[in-house]
Amino acid sequence: MVTVDNITKTYQKGTVKAVSDVSFSVAEGELFGLIGPDGAGKSTLFRILTTLLLPDSGTATVNGYDVVADYRQIRNQVGYMPGRFSLYQDLTVAENIQFFATVFNTSIAENYHLIEDIYIQLEPFKKRRTGKLSGGMKQKLALCCALIHKPTVLFLDEPTTGVDPVSRKEFWEMLGRLKKQRITVVVSTPYMDEAALCDRIALIQHGSILAIDSPQGITSAYPGRLYAVKATDMPRVSHVLATQEPPFVGYIFGEYIHVDTPGRGSQDLTDELTGLLTSAGLSDVEVKPIAPTIEDCFIKMLTS
Repeated sequence: MVTVDNITKTYQKGTVKAVSDVSFSVAEGELFGLIGPDGAGKSTLFRILTTLLLPDSGTATVNGYDVVADYRQIRNQVGYMPGRFSLYQDLTVAENIQFFATVFNTSIAENYHLIEDIYIQLEPFKKRRTGKLSGGMKQKLALCCALIHKPTVLFLDEPTTGVDPVSRKEFWEMLGRLKKQRITVVVSTPYMDEAALCDRIALIQHGSILAIDSPQGITSAYPGRLYAVKATDMPRVSHVLATQEPPFVGYIFGEYIHVDTPGRGSQDLTDELTGLLTSAGLSDVEVKPIAPTIEDCFIKMLTS
């Protein structure tokens, strides 16, 4: 459904490389995630794939249509939610949906089955001006408007950024239901916990793809062992670990420090780490092996 081959895009007369030689493909009915922090190149890729931006080099297709030569066909077949809310804030909820249905020469009734689960939640507010909606409701409305013409591919650029946790959960449940209707969904997010909800993910940083695999494939490929460490003086824990040879790599993760053990193989180092920190004068030392998360894998790739 979506193919990207060696796409590169620069800004400021080539001095800023937003996307660098990126390649990936997305199968029909797949929920594919582009995972990375702000400035990684996610929005630039989405704008290229939705024919709003021309690449400097490389090729990309959506439903077999070239993003440069066949932009009209692509625009009729895809739905797009940009990162910034872009609906008409002075129109009501119902008026926005009706407007986008009319633009694509369809009607709400014709494709109501696609938006029914979302529209039920919006219906009590259908006469409210869009600018007066909460952040979560705005995103649900934007999804309705992106779906109303029955797209085969849906591009969602950071759809849950700035949305409360309950609305985030509801939004991803909606995406799961869309997937069951064989709509291909390409979604970007800076939230690593959302990556686990995708079929496959691409980890992206500084415009380059670091890895592409299923969430389970990414985490199972983590090299070495990972530990969660806690003690009374956490800044000193970091200092002690960093001054070893070779140094342990530690970073704050909630109430723990996650500790990577480069150059030490796969043996269990629980007792060694406990003894090291205890001998350094730290008390209430807790060390436990843990399974890496996608965020741990991302940090590992950045620091390798």
